[in-house]
Amino acid sequence: MEIVLVQPEIPHNTGCAARLAAALGLTLHLVEPLGFSLEDRYLKRAGLDYWPLVELAVHRNWTAAAAALGELSQRPLAQRLHLFSAREGTSLFETDFTSDAVLVFGAEGSGLPAQLLAEFPRRRVRIPIRSGVRSLNLANAVAVSVYTALDRSGAGFPDGDGTYHAHPDAARDVRPADRS
Repeated sequence: MEIVLVQPEIPHNTGCAARLAAALGLTLHLVEPLGFSLEDRYLKRAGLDYWPLVELAVHRNWTAAAAALGELSQRPLAQRLHLFSAREGTSLFETDFTSDAVLVFGAEGSGLPAQLLAEFPRRRVRIPIRSGVRSLNLANAVAVSVYTALDRSGAGFPDGDGTYHAHPDAARDVRPADRS
């Protein structure tokens, strides 16, 4: 399972998603342009000292991200995509997920690009919220969606017992494992 943030704007939300990715052993993909630098102190703070555990891939645009994601499974990317939208789509809790699912979230201020949503209209997923509420915080949406997708896919969860030991490289800078 892959987590993708398309043009995220707020470093704290991306840092929280990175911490989640580290906790679950998933790859976090960031699609540029980013609304912050990977050197941002708020990004680093939200990710705490888990950055060495984050498999981070940064892509110059959606085309590069799609090419890289397409290579990660034998199934076509179009069948694995789940595009999260605050307004339209199948409820998160009625969506079928597979262990090779790609969960794609848009920018905090604008969501996913209209052309991406138009290209895959049947791949939209929404998290149910009350009328009058614009949307959930991106970090919260990622967390509830990833855990739900893992559960519904049967992919399983880490079997850690909650003990913590600082990684020897905990103080190092954020570095993407891959940049396409």
